[in-house]
Amino acid sequence: MNHIVTVQDAVTAFADFMEPTNAELDAIEQEMPVILADVDLLDAHIVTLDRTPTEVDDRRIRRARRRALAARVALVNRTEGASLPGGAA
Repeated sequence: MNHIVTVQDAVTAFADFMEPTNAELDAIEQEMPVILADVDLLDAHIVTLDRTPTEVDDRRIRRARRRALAARVALVNRTEGASLPGGAA
């Protein structure tokens, strides 16, 4: 039995409409400090996965958690003035 397979996915996988828009790229750029702070927090946690955390590890995790929270607060404060779509009038 021969299966008939379409190649549309391979043809449209790299179509122009699949690329992120400028607005999406701008949103990612705005969120980049939060993303990087989360990566630092994950790195701090990963270091302690296979051993008991030391006092230095605990401090590193606390600092990374504070930086992640501060980055989130800064992002919310920056976007607070922007109007959100679908909001009440």
